[in-house]
Amino acid sequence: MVTRLATKEWFTARVSACALISIPFNRFIPSEQEIQCQHFANLCRDDVPMVRRVAAHYLGQMVTNIVDVQAEHCVGPDGMLTTTFMSLFEELASNEQPDSVRLHTAQNCVAFGKGMSKVHALKGRDNLNVAAADVLIKRIVPLVVATIDDRSWRVRWTAASKFAEVVAAFEKLPGTMDTLIPAYEKLLQDPEAEVRTSATLNLAEIAKCKCTVPSPASRGSSDKGGNESQRPRTTVAKRLVKKVTALTEDDSENVRASLAMVASELAPHLGKEATITDLVPPVLLLLRDTASSEVRLNVISSLGALNEVIGVDLLSQSLLPAIKDLAEDGKWRIRLAIMQHIPHLAKHLGKDFFSNELTALCIGWLGDDISSIREAGAHNLKELTQIFGAEWAIESLLPPLDKVRRHQSYLRRLTAAHAFTLMATVIEPPEIATTEILPMILLMATDNVR
Repeated sequence: MVTRLATKEWFTARVSACALISIPFNRFIPSEQEIQCQHFANLCRDDVPMVRRVAAHYLGQMVTNIVDVQAEHCVGPDGMLTTTFMSLFEELASNEQPDSVRLHTAQNCVAFGKGMSKVHALKGRDNLNVAAADVLIKRIVPLVVATIDDRSWRVRWTAASKFAEVVAAFEKLPGTMDTLIPAYEKLLQDPEAEVRTSATLNLAEIAKCKCTVPSPASRGSSDKGGNESQRPRTTVAKRLVKKVTALTEDDSENVRASLAMVASELAPHLGKEATITDLVPPVLLLLRDTASSEVRLNVISSLGALNEVIGVDLLSQSLLPAIKDLAEDGKWRIRLAIMQHIPHLAKHLGKDFFSNELTALCIGWLGDDISSIREAGAHNLKELTQIFGAEWAIESLLPPLDKVRRHQSYLRRLTAAHAFTLMATVIEPPEIATTEILPMILLMATDNVR
């Protein structure tokens, strides 16, 4: 049936054959595998672009199955990857193919990389690992690098979105990172903002790579050409962090917002000294980004990794203005978003700093014009009580809440009653709630608005 579909006149049948050959390939008997490989090769060279597009989509699945079936023999002189699939991959990645076919180049590179890594890991491979490395470095890696300069922004965007997977697949293969990391840096400088955004979102994942790469050429250095092998080597994270400052000045708000989400995740891979020197300054710049509330909000929501490495002492004075600006933002959804991060920040900032700088802000949210903000503000006080304990709540929250319950607006008094109720459920021991909070609630039972 598969053979009939692969040779049918109507292209829809041949499209179906692409999946039916690739997925169950490792269950075919060896003689049938040879036949189906030839059919799949014909589909990859089909005259109809839609057939080639689907064949390109399933090429990675075929590569994975062939490596599973033939093991190290797949890259030998007579191996299927060497004789058939490497040339198919090169044809499908060429500029003569339409965009819809070339879009799959990056994902297919991932499949080849994983396959070759598996071949390298096999015992008793003798000289076949040399052949695998030769195939990989000299033929496969240039194909994924070529997508960085592709004329179609969609192809470049796909490469940017898949680049973390590419790096993970090739990480264990010697020499590949010296080519891939500079290619990734080009994606971070792409003319299209969508491509830069997608590449930036992968920054933290790529920085996890444990390989060493040549240090970037310094400004004014005469070694800006291809002689990277002569430069001192450094970790991937320490090389990429040099690009973070440039991204903080990007014209696109989406790029800066994406950077704000992932920048602090570089800290565990840099170490404390490099984090303070190279990462903290651009993070502070993002916190002061007055053009975008989303950028500042994303920085605040992702400070956990940075806090684990250096603490937030260095950031606290810059955090405060950003938090207050976001708390007073004209868009209520922005105010709600920053409120949701306050308990997380409270754990990092500490009781004393929070009491002095942010307690009044949390009480102020109980008087917001938007009911969702007032409701969230009451829940905020409950979470803060859980974090800092009953003694802190009695000293720092009950006095200002007592003023709110006397406010002339019944909505504020109602919100105060709700806050008292929520706080009472988490105060330990419960006797404290009975002596400190219950009397206030009973007083509110006599309110004119019932």
